[in-house]
Amino acid sequence: MYTAVKGIYENGVLKFTETPPSVEKSEVVILFMDKQEESEFPGKKPKPGVVLGSLANKGLKIPDDFNNPLDDLNDYI
Repeated sequence: MYTAVKGIYENGVLKFTETPPSVEKSEVVILFMDKQEESEFPGKKPKPGVVLGSLANKGLKIPDDFNNPLDDLNDYI
């Protein structure tokens, strides 16, 4: 089983930012991640996700009987 633990490597020292599992002995694999730019496309901000209820103003809504049982499944219940 693999467990990922975050940390920071700086000046030859690895400092964990999360508590590693307590094991007596284990092999480890350390990945050195490049510093990523804040955005791959400078000047563009990421779009926010869809806000619940935001489509109601555009004529779309969830029907009132959305959570009611489906009649098609009555034969199986």
